[in-house]
Amino acid sequence: MRTGPRNLITDVDGLSVGNAADGALRTGATVLVADAPAVASVAVMGGAPGTRETDLLAPEQTVRGVDALVLSGGSAYGLDAAAGVVAGLAAAGRGFPVGAVRVPIVPAAILFDIGAMAGAPFLAGAADPPWRALGRAALEVAGADFALGSVGAGTGATTAGLRGGLGSASTRLDDGITVGALVAVNAVGSVTMADGPHFWAAPFEIDGEFGGLGPPPSLPAGVSSVRVKSVDAPLAATTIAIVATDADLSKAEAKRLAVAAHDGLARAIWPAHTPFDGDLVFAVSTGRRPLADRGRDLLVLSAVAAATLARAVARGVHAAAPADGAGPPCWRERFGGRGATIR
Repeated sequence: MRTGPRNLITDVDGLSVGNAADGALRTGATVLVADAPAVASVAVMGGAPGTRETDLLAPEQTVRGVDALVLSGGSAYGLDAAAGVVAGLAAAGRGFPVGAVRVPIVPAAILFDIGAMAGAPFLAGAADPPWRALGRAALEVAGADFALGSVGAGTGATTAGLRGGLGSASTRLDDGITVGALVAVNAVGSVTMADGPHFWAAPFEIDGEFGGLGPPPSLPAGVSSVRVKSVDAPLAATTIAIVATDADLSKAEAKRLAVAAHDGLARAIWPAHTPFDGDLVFAVSTGRRPLADRGRDLLVLSAVAAATLARAVARGVHAAAPADGAGPPCWRERFGGRGATIR
């Protein structure tokens, strides 16, 4: 396996990504934009999801293509980020035509990062929540290159013992098809084994993309112990993700890809899909490359999507920045110079 040229989800032709954040509130939003309406579906496996317009992504529903997808912090408040993206796309002439009006299709998912915002004015009704503006701002900077770590929807993300973050990765198959992943990692569980630096996703790492440590030489003591966020913040969680491909998939096949990609969360985070996580994966197809052998190719795509998402999870945590004493340390603070430079 090899990565695409950027090792980002934007290695899938026709996609761009933008991030925006509110540094004072330690939250943000991330938008993935398709150049043209893209086939999409979704699979939810966490116990506490927060979503917008995901019902229309079921294979039996009428709407086939989406204009953009939004991942956001802010819990239910963060769903407003999609409204900002809708407004920006409509201003650009994008969206489903209804007479003279265009209605952009922008499903969204949120994670819970507002635990540290108890004094925020919007929580007391003294100010408007910032996420609509964050969504519009993320759309305006969307492009092929974007930052990872403590940015966008990953700005305030945490995991058990470490800061979370925004991660992305890509895989280029021998036949030229590309699979990409984008994820905001804010899990109840842990992304590293026991109390050490080794990522659960290590078997899938390519070219030292998240430190190059590989698996530990032997399993560390306590590796089977369940490590989760502190009991005083069990609800401050949820990992939300997008997997994308340029392979030509139907809506039902995109649904199957989203289901399979959840294996990547389970391989990179332990435990995953808990009652306190709203773990969700969108799947997107830009449809630019036909499948030669549909059954075999879908099997391979499903496996690769899971592996690519697992890598993206580890990359997001590995790239996280120090939080100035707020919340847990980032990976680099905790484990110093171990591993290669972040790519």
